[in-house]
Amino acid sequence: MADTGIFATTAEIQRKVGANASATANVEAYINDFMTQVESQINDSIRFNFSDNYSGLNVDVKGLLKEAASNFAAIYVIMFDTDAIGQRQAEFRCDVLFDAGQRALKQLKDKDTQAFITDA
Repeated sequence: MADTGIFATTAEIQRKVGANASATANVEAYINDFMTQVESQINDSIRFNFSDNYSGLNVDVKGLLKEAASNFAAIYVIMFDTDAIGQRQAEFRCDVLFDAGQRALKQLKDKDTQAFITDA
């Protein structure tokens, strides 16, 4: 099976998931599913279809999309089963990932960034 996500790869997400994640969820099939959901959420949140326009985007914009998408998808993997990680550690990882994902979304929503996206 190949990566089907547009904004981030399985390997990029797995690096953010960290050790002891669920062997069921920390695989390409699950991550591809999580990425589809996350990419749709990002597109809707910003009100711009980055997925359809991805190839023409500036490398910096692609980096922000990768940041947001990989963080949010990693949360799905971590929270699938927290037994091996431990609930407290899982929550800490998710807090860090959520904060970083939110910062990236905030940048993408910024009017100056949006001007940068369309002018790049």
